[in-house]
Amino acid sequence: MPDQETAPPGGVRFGAFTGVFTPTLLTILGVIMYIRLPWLVGNAGLLGAWLIMGLAMGITACTGLSLSSIATNTRIGAGGPYAIIHKSLGFEVGGSIGIPLYLTRPLGTAMYIFGFREGWLWIFPDHPALAVDLTVFLVLFLLAFKGADIAFRVQFFIMAIIVASLVSLFGSPTLRTSPEPILYWGQYPGFPEDGFGGISPWVVFAVFFPATTGILAGANMSGDLADPRRAIPQGTLWAIGVSAVIYFALAWVAARVATPAELQGNYTILMDRALWPPAVLAGLLGATFSSALAGSVGGPRILMAMAQHRILPRSGWLAHCARDGEPRNAVLVTGVLTLAALMLRDLNAIAPLLTMFFLITYSVINVVLLVEQSLGLVSFRPTLRVHWSVPLLGTLGGVFTMFVINPTFGLISVVTVIGIYIWILRLGLVSRGDDVRSSVFVALAEWAAAKVSEFDKGNVRAWKPNLMVPFEDPAQVRGEFRFILDAAAPEGSVKLLGLATSEGVDSLKPRVERLADAFRQKDLFANWSVVDSPDFTSGVVTGLQALQSAFFRPNVLFLTAPEQEERRPEYGQIIQQARRTGVGILLLALHPKAGFGVNNVVNVWVREQPHWDVEEAFRLNNLNLSLLMAYRLQRAWRADLNLICAVSERESVPRARDFLDQLVDLGRLPAATNRMVRVGSFPGVTASAPGCDLSIVGLGPEPDFAFVRRVADLTRSTCLFVADSGRESARA
Repeated sequence: MPDQETAPPGGVRFGAFTGVFTPTLLTILGVIMYIRLPWLVGNAGLLGAWLIMGLAMGITACTGLSLSSIATNTRIGAGGPYAIIHKSLGFEVGGSIGIPLYLTRPLGTAMYIFGFREGWLWIFPDHPALAVDLTVFLVLFLLAFKGADIAFRVQFFIMAIIVASLVSLFGSPTLRTSPEPILYWGQYPGFPEDGFGGISPWVVFAVFFPATTGILAGANMSGDLADPRRAIPQGTLWAIGVSAVIYFALAWVAARVATPAELQGNYTILMDRALWPPAVLAGLLGATFSSALAGSVGGPRILMAMAQHRILPRSGWLAHCARDGEPRNAVLVTGVLTLAALMLRDLNAIAPLLTMFFLITYSVINVVLLVEQSLGLVSFRPTLRVHWSVPLLGTLGGVFTMFVINPTFGLISVVTVIGIYIWILRLGLVSRGDDVRSSVFVALAEWAAAKVSEFDKGNVRAWKPNLMVPFEDPAQVRGEFRFILDAAAPEGSVKLLGLATSEGVDSLKPRVERLADAFRQKDLFANWSVVDSPDFTSGVVTGLQALQSAFFRPNVLFLTAPEQEERRPEYGQIIQQARRTGVGILLLALHPKAGFGVNNVVNVWVREQPHWDVEEAFRLNNLNLSLLMAYRLQRAWRADLNLICAVSERESVPRARDFLDQLVDLGRLPAATNRMVRVGSFPGVTASAPGCDLSIVGLGPEPDFAFVRRVADLTRSTCLFVADSGRESARA
């Protein structure tokens, strides 16, 4: 099925030969083939040159295979490499790669124009250089503005010229004479034996590698292809294969027609020894012109695709296409940038940076395939499958080549991509959710779950508050929203359990989802469920039982003390069920007037102990969750923390003080925590206790809701009644 996803309407649709093979092959067969290939053979020798060429082409072949495999698995749409990356890794990564990749198009076009001018001035040395540059630019711009169809017709003419130049090169009369013995390795008299003609083999590799960076020329046209799934693999792989044969054969010709010294010192030696040198010169001019034309036509397609996703300024205008499907606004912007680059007059200083951006793109394309292969998703069903080693070698090769060619520009390019990524993040764009990033995180979570299952899930050192918050109406949670957030954030979580007891599930779901989104916006992980339940108790009990088998199961049940007396028995049943399932309890009793006050003071009430044994107290008196919640809330509110103990006899005061000191020490509470021991009954002591915004009190085995309400009145504050689950420890 043809790919129509983000392609512009109307226009001519191209096949594999016209839309992919031709522009890709012509971009690969560029200036380096005519001018630098002899120098490569002269320094490295024939076998050395083949080795270097094989390494460079092997890296691009891996990328070409990865690109082709991805293309057979998805509807790419417009944008080529940008579309591939954003569909898999999201707009942020796609844009951070796509913007630099796009900028290589006008800058690269300007460099190809400079190359064309050098060849032109060789024929007509009296022509003004700037006039030649501007004339070539104007021709390129008009062809690109008119449309890809016209541009591709011109490329057929250029291909004929290049074929003629190759015939002239392979028909060199020197091949029929007695040639010099072929030098197979770059170690010959007059040069050191530890390199290629005294030049590092990596320098030679760096000079040759840009010749292989044209494999995306056809993929850039993905939005204009009739069937990208077939055209991109066929056109790209055939172009890589044909160009490799030509390069290897020309290296053999170079080794046969000249001595190593001639190959090193005369860049035009192949042209001089050709059957008809003017044909080779025409091929050189055609190669530079076709490469510039590919950039002028392909660049605007990348720009248009990014604008369709609103990641650029004036995206609506840039994404506009004419009735014939041509992105002429994007062509205009690309033309302006190309003209600006021409006015700089010399781009040699930043030329390595262009190669770096290509290499980053290559590496990320390989990473995309590697990620999608490793996830094992059923949606990944490419008709062209490659072994996982192919994208792995492509990724490593791309990174390796970046730092072999120029480490400084390699770092600059990486920093540039990261900077663009951060900028796009700040735009606040939301991906459609059809990329594989969520699958990556799920795979990591599944791996982590499998590893954790090998250990004890009850590791108290790994405890964090995972609150389960049941409710019938999301409005019930609004008053406690800030408190729940402070109790669970940042590393905890909230499980919202909506109970459809009086309204339908469908009407309750969006309200619960909005509530979960509100927690997530505050950087607290929240998920939700809605249960169709006949009553509140059944729904909560069912939720408690069902969620205990989940990996990320709630470990604390958060309830608000019931106001209606008739509901107290069912809350008692829920609390008993929570205890049986090993879930801690937070029962919040809001003070009707004070609320949460100003969040300045937290009082923790500690029961009088029969033996003042700390070990026994932590085991039996709900001190673990009490101290943990006190610490979390004190930290969140930056509040004063008081530990208060009421004793019946004055003789118990010293032991009680020592007991509180041990709690502070073992619980690692702030050193400024106040320890207070008061003599008298709990109701009497509350009158003399410091005023607070929250009182934390242990919850007895049989909750007395009348007492719960009375404590809130006595302390003149909101109270949090706490029961340990046995799976947390304030001393861990």
